[in-house]
Amino acid sequence: MTTINAYLNFNGNCEEVFNFYASVFGSEPPMFNRFKAFHSEDGLDDTNEGEKIMHVALPLGNGTVLMGSDTVAAMGEVTFGDNFSLSLQVDSQEEADNLYKQLSAGGVATMPLAHAPWGDYFGMLTDQFGIQWMINHAQSQA
Repeated sequence: MTTINAYLNFNGNCEEVFNFYASVFGSEPPMFNRFKAFHSEDGLDDTNEGEKIMHVALPLGNGTVLMGSDTVAAMGEVTFGDNFSLSLQVDSQEEADNLYKQLSAGGVATMPLAHAPWGDYFGMLTDQFGIQWMINHAQSQA
């Protein structure tokens, strides 16, 4: 079964935003994963950019999760209005491959599906209509 959630991107204030959302929705303070926690060949762990948020997930109830991250200089600036993606959590690598192939047809494959540093099978694309998608299969589900 595929689930879909919103994924928001920020220019460096993701932690502030998600602490605010946690207070609004009555959630526990979220756990922030910083870029420096993942070995970076780009040297992010040696700069202030290493302190930026690589990923945060805020459960909102009924299986809905609001997720987000900051961008680092190598990723470019966020343009508000298109600073979100739809994130699909899928049950199998095969389902991920199939959805990625279909959604990227006529669009742009921005990050091919591959095994990510955090252990999941992950990829990103922009479809032919300009919608940004993230597809993730948690390998622990395999």
